[in-house]
Amino acid sequence: MRIFGCLLFLVALCAPARALSGDPAFDAFVASAWAPAKAAGVSRETFERATAGLAPDPAIRARPAQQGEFSLAIHDYLAQVVSPARVALGRSKAAALSPELTNIEKRFGAPADICVAIWGVESNFGGGAGHADVLRSFATLAARGERVDTFRDEFVAGLVMLEKGYARRENLVGSWAGAMGEPQFLPSAYLKYAVAYAGDGPADIWRSAPDSLASIARFMHESGWNPALPAVMEVTIPANFDWKPIDLDLARWARLGFRRADGRALPAAGAASLFLPEGAGGPAFLLTENWEVIRQYNTSDSYALSVALLADRIGGSNGLKKAWPKALPRMSVSQRAQAQRLLMAKGLYNGATDGKVGRGTRNAVHEFQLAAGMLPADGFLTPQVLQRLQE
Repeated sequence: MRIFGCLLFLVALCAPARALSGDPAFDAFVASAWAPAKAAGVSRETFERATAGLAPDPAIRARPAQQGEFSLAIHDYLAQVVSPARVALGRSKAAALSPELTNIEKRFGAPADICVAIWGVESNFGGGAGHADVLRSFATLAARGERVDTFRDEFVAGLVMLEKGYARRENLVGSWAGAMGEPQFLPSAYLKYAVAYAGDGPADIWRSAPDSLASIARFMHESGWNPALPAVMEVTIPANFDWKPIDLDLARWARLGFRRADGRALPAAGAASLFLPEGAGGPAFLLTENWEVIRQYNTSDSYALSVALLADRIGGSNGLKKAWPKALPRMSVSQRAQAQRLLMAKGLYNGATDGKVGRGTRNAVHEFQLAAGMLPADGFLTPQVLQRLQE
């Protein structure tokens, strides 16, 4: 504690004077942000004004780190996010903003329905953008020892927004995790992607739907959105499929007998990956390169699928053609992590062993199922797969 106190004192010597909150870790973090903020062009006056009276948020301290899109079964998450009420509201918003959305799509190439869906998932079309002081959030989260460098970068980016006049101090509000406004942009994302619909002045992502949608579209465009492809297509799997391929050109998937569940033809060009989020008994999807663009907004597969399916519903779709399984085998986080370790020991997996199932885990399970003769080899991690791994 004596060494920590000395370090805090030395940092404070180099930082602007501010009243301390009484939390050493919180105050040390705020003090540590001065040097990078100064290097980024933030004035001492801006720093002092923005951090005056800043103190930890007790609600964040008590909040668990796990997010719903990583902890819920995918069909449960989708039931919450792609609800009938949200679909209806999304269609209403899209109709009301049709001229603006047409212009935004022409300018950036990102489909209007996708932009509206992201807007809906992120903030319920602006109705749930949050009111937390994001500078306070970043400092409180960093004081818990979580991703300190990342939160310091975002803290500084928020100060840069103030210095450049992009926002007032009272504008720096959003979710408890620091995402701001209707598109839920972190400050660094605001600096990189936010754009005013009218093209002049700073983007008002807190009160302007056109600015928020234009900013989302710019994010998608600069993240590599391909206007020629949908992100996700529900498909039917042919009865004679041997379960070996995962990644093929769309023309090859068509030759194997895969068809879109809604009867439309598969795109003639492009690559796609087979995705069975709840196994062969549930809906099947082909994912294109645009899937990864959505995941740059949020890395969760549940999130990406919810955006794609909500966009389809806003665009007029009646929903999935195949129902989710009624009885889904449950696995705990520790069981999933154990399976990842066993897959790693077999040389099939080299990712994190944290129990979060993503593409790497699914591909490893698929390879194991094929080797073990477990058909259908759908890449779905179940207690039966774990039992075979343990043998």
